[in-house]
Amino acid sequence: MNIHEYQGKEILRKYGVAVPNGKAAFSVEEAVAVAQELATKVCVVKAQIHAGGRGKAGGVKVAKNIDEVRQYASDILGKTLVTHQTGPEGKVVKRLLIEEGCDIKKEYYIGLVIDRATSSVVLMASEEGGTEIETVAAQTPEKIFKEVIDPVIGLAGYQARRIAFNINIPPDLVGQAVKFMMGLYRVFIEKDCSIAEINPLVVTGDGKVMALDAKLNFDDSGLYRHPDVVEYRDKDEEDANELEAAKYDLNYVTLDGDIACMVNGAGLAMATVDIIKHYGGEPANFLDVGGKTTVETVKGAFDIILADKKVKGIFVNIFGGINKCDVIAQGIVGAAQQVGIHVPLVVRLEGTNVEQGKEILKKSGIDIVVADSLGSGAEKIVSLVG
Repeated sequence: MNIHEYQGKEILRKYGVAVPNGKAAFSVEEAVAVAQELATKVCVVKAQIHAGGRGKAGGVKVAKNIDEVRQYASDILGKTLVTHQTGPEGKVVKRLLIEEGCDIKKEYYIGLVIDRATSSVVLMASEEGGTEIETVAAQTPEKIFKEVIDPVIGLAGYQARRIAFNINIPPDLVGQAVKFMMGLYRVFIEKDCSIAEINPLVVTGDGKVMALDAKLNFDDSGLYRHPDVVEYRDKDEEDANELEAAKYDLNYVTLDGDIACMVNGAGLAMATVDIIKHYGGEPANFLDVGGKTTVETVKGAFDIILADKKVKGIFVNIFGGINKCDVIAQGIVGAAQQVGIHVPLVVRLEGTNVEQGKEILKKSGIDIVVADSLGSGAEKIVSLVG
């Protein structure tokens, strides 16, 4: 689960991690009121969407007086920001962060991520702050420093100090930087984060180390432990189909193609996406219906798939292990009859009672193309859509 920058900063502040003073605003009037309350010479008006690259898209403005705050807030609220992370459709700005300005002396990058290679949390840092870490990794990888954190010990003080020295934090501010990193690590662990990224971390002219921006993502599986984090959820920023899929316990991710996939099992779903592309098609989604392939779940899956206007065909690829293929076929037929499918539908079944399942599909009276293998199924749906 993602949250907004201002929400992430609220969490960081509770853990003693230094952030600029600021508040959220949902209207121009609220933005002006917050700026007046801050009473600083410079205010920053920042669009709040779940995407990076806001500044380049015109979503971050520095205001030198109240009139400019009012103007920038008016310009940004309701604007559709298109960044490299939003896609061409962009995201509509519905809230702002009004924040005190900072005298920035130097920018850095600090991030905590889970490294699957070492099965550990890794602290990453660079003195190339304000730049996407992927760009730094590609162009100047020697400027990225990492510390693998022992899960038993946690982030050790010497590791944080080593990072501070490696990225050239001024010697008199190393103590502040270490405190910052230790607090950020506590947030990461105690709140079940999947990413905690500060870009940029800044050193200010008056000798402070603080987070100028903050990105916190959370592991969905751990949210039951954090009702306070769940309250931050902004469903307006999430894909409507993914939210609907969650109601049926389906794992759904929207993609850019026109061939919808309905599969049981994440590994098989990834293989299905790959083989559709192999035959020249483009998948419209990643949809894992899991082990409960019932009429209700399949109907829910069809409803979600058909809500995507880009979909021109559906490929159902099911392996019947615990669920028998004849039961699965009955679920597909029942759901298809209820929903009413008007695009080509290819079904590939394999596993227990597969012949009975295929027979049910063939006798259903529904226009279903039955495939004998994964490859032939993918080839058929690509051909029908093409």
